[in-house]
Amino acid sequence: MSNAAPARPTPLQVDLARHIAEDIVARRHAPGDHLSEETLAASYEVSRTPVRGALKLLAAQGLITHRPNSGYTVAAHAAAAPPAIEGAGPTQDELYRRLIDDRASRELPETFTERDLQQRYPAPRSVLAKTLLQLSADGLIEKRKGHGWQFAPSLENRDALNESYRFRMTIECAGLLEPTFRLDREALARMRAAHEALAARSDADISATEFFNLNASFHEMLARFSGNRYILQAVQQQNQLRRLEEHAAFYRDARFINSSSEHLQIIDALEAGDQEWASQLMRRHLKTSLQVS
Repeated sequence: MSNAAPARPTPLQVDLARHIAEDIVARRHAPGDHLSEETLAASYEVSRTPVRGALKLLAAQGLITHRPNSGYTVAAHAAAAPPAIEGAGPTQDELYRRLIDDRASRELPETFTERDLQQRYPAPRSVLAKTLLQLSADGLIEKRKGHGWQFAPSLENRDALNESYRFRMTIECAGLLEPTFRLDREALARMRAAHEALAARSDADISATEFFNLNASFHEMLARFSGNRYILQAVQQQNQLRRLEEHAAFYRDARFINSSSEHLQIIDALEAGDQEWASQLMRRHLKTSLQVS
């Protein structure tokens, strides 16, 4: 009989388990739904092996249940928040966010090599390589002509910032009018509650990072409702570009107070079933944000 310790989950398994858990909490996988390895592998664009490991992690957390010969199903009880799933080292998602945050705070220089990152971050080389590929695919870094990498021009340039907001007006307003737009009322209610809770707090207790994350989640949620993958990808990329430059100074003039109110007006319009009005409110919201930025 072997006394070997169970194998630690890989960073990819941890990332997948967290993504699946988030989708369960958001009810994209409803209680009682069967979770097929093949379907999940296709959905998250990975092989079935890491999916199998991720499902075991979620089963250990009680978020899903396993029955012999029938596989995994989402547990009947509703989770209020994704469970904490820890790995042995940083996952690709964690390293991705860390690199962006460190660049936003200027702890990471504009140019760097993989060796520089290996010395700075305790991540396996495979995780680092995949993270760099993801950042490159998202347009946040680019290969240098010699060797190494450099961060792409950010939104600190006024012309780039103007272009970004005009692009977002085009994309995000159109997303609210897509024929594939489907409202997730539970997700919208949670977003309303988060905004109302933030508005009830003292301004001094609200960090720029906290509001940035809520703001980015709001815009990404609406893009997800559009049902258009390209609109969602565009909004996600814009959020990452904004994070690079606006992370530390985001709404330093307390713009978050008015912005939260404007978000709630858009939520009101969507709950009333008026997507046209929501789209107009979104355009006004983005235009105002540009004028005061």
